[in-house]
Amino acid sequence: MKKGPKTKFVKKEEAQRNWYIMDVSGKVLGRVATKIAAYLRGKHKPQFTPHVDCGDFIIVINAEKIRVTGSKEEQKIYFRHSDYPGGARYTPFTKTDPAKVIEHAVRGMLPKNRLGRKMFGKLKVYKGAKHPHLAQQAKNLEV
Repeated sequence: MKKGPKTKFVKKEEAQRNWYIMDVSGKVLGRVATKIAAYLRGKHKPQFTPHVDCGDFIIVINAEKIRVTGSKEEQKIYFRHSDYPGGARYTPFTKTDPAKVIEHAVRGMLPKNRLGRKMFGKLKVYKGAKHPHLAQQAKNLEV
């Protein structure tokens, strides 16, 4: 029986990580979040390995200018619970921190395990156009 070429898996030491900057002013929240999640996971790379963190760093600027479609601004509500009886809290979409809105959307698209938490740590979201990552010389990323 003839065996074909073996599948090449990337080790975490071999993973090449780049820095990307994304200006989200006027962009739709869901479309931005899916692109960010794919880049954090490394799905855009030909050597993508599902069980290794081979994704890139993403800097998101102008988070307060993100847009949502339909009537989500009036109807969307975030739920959290304090784990105590009667500890349910509902926060309307418009009052939340815009950086947290993007983080919440992206976090839901990443794996729900320690690898997903590590990937989420590579996401940096800022309300305005200023960010402290100028030394990384990030490349532009478009939606």
